[in-house]
Amino acid sequence: METLDPRGAGENRLVMILRKQFLEHIGQTSPSPMMVEVDRAEGVFFYTPEGKRYFDLVAGVSVSNVGHGNRAVVEAVQRQASDYMHIMVYGELVERPQVEYARRITELLPEGIDCLYFVNSGAEAVEVALKLAKRYTGRTELISMRRAYHGSTHGAMSMMGAPEGEEWKAEFRPLLPDVKSIRFNSLEDLQQITTRTAGVLCEVVQGEAGVRLPNPEWLRALRARCTEVGALLIFDEIQTGMGRTGEMFASVKYGIVPDVVCLAKAFGGGMPLGGVAANRNILNSFTHNPCLGHITTFGGHPVCCAAGLAALNYLVDNKIVESVEAKGAKFEALVSQHAKVLEIRRSGLLIAVELGRAEYLYRLMEIFKEEGIMSDWFLYCDTAFRISPPLTISDAEIEECCAIIHRALDRL
Repeated sequence: METLDPRGAGENRLVMILRKQFLEHIGQTSPSPMMVEVDRAEGVFFYTPEGKRYFDLVAGVSVSNVGHGNRAVVEAVQRQASDYMHIMVYGELVERPQVEYARRITELLPEGIDCLYFVNSGAEAVEVALKLAKRYTGRTELISMRRAYHGSTHGAMSMMGAPEGEEWKAEFRPLLPDVKSIRFNSLEDLQQITTRTAGVLCEVVQGEAGVRLPNPEWLRALRARCTEVGALLIFDEIQTGMGRTGEMFASVKYGIVPDVVCLAKAFGGGMPLGGVAANRNILNSFTHNPCLGHITTFGGHPVCCAAGLAALNYLVDNKIVESVEAKGAKFEALVSQHAKVLEIRRSGLLIAVELGRAEYLYRLMEIFKEEGIMSDWFLYCDTAFRISPPLTISDAEIEECCAIIHRALDRL
């Protein structure tokens, strides 16, 4: 039997053994993982050991914004790893990668957000933001949006908006008390934010709801209501940050200044890194009564900070973000031509392609796998597929990718 593997049948046997060991020794998140083995990745593609190429339309769920194998990031990681890696828990020593990255990122965040607390992940960033809201305001009530997703730790899971998030969190109760959810884009629901509210946690663009865009009037009213009652407005920019929506941050795109910003995913340039940005007066709440308001051993790991800074500089120096809106519009124009596409919801290169039927979506994922595309659906929307490639994707690659998408849709 012929094999695509240029290294022969022996290598194929090793591949099969590795996949078997994957199922035996790696904790699983679903009963049916994709089982596509990655051998290498470059730009907007990754490749299997057999040599099959995949367009990556997930990008690690908006992580790999500067493309796979970006030399600037790889070299920054190598340099920093040779200088030093972990030495002491975060916040005690002066480490150049942390300091330089914090200075650079706060220059690009909305005015008044001048301080950054490094953590390990998006979920931890959310946990820190929730604790910060309680500490700073002295209140306990926390409010999120329906169909929100902010992570899977107990605190972040508590902020999954009911009732849609109930199936994901029911088996893990009891969760945080004094938490409620309101409707995204509902002016009426803003009245539920009161002087009892410590913080309101909100994605600027709802990701796992299937890319739901904010009403600008509602965003302005949300900001005004939080200011009126003294609640902290916390923007989850974990997926929308670092250029994904066509501005470096979605808060800048939509012209709203929050009190706190949660960062992760592309923030680490492909390495695990998160951050909570706010005004220093707010973040200083963690330093007293008592001190050590949040402790994180590996937060702001110097290698991760070096990677994140290199990725940020690459985006800025090469004007990558300035091209995102045009690239997103090109995807929209080409994909929307197919008769099975009912709607496209988009902010920059964060795109949901609505098919209207879950059975279409599940079948399409298998066809995509055969055709050499990796995509996914959304946690609260299993009728639309995701397009969120590396921001470095070229016009020619978009055209080739859309041709494959059309071919796959023809097979439904």
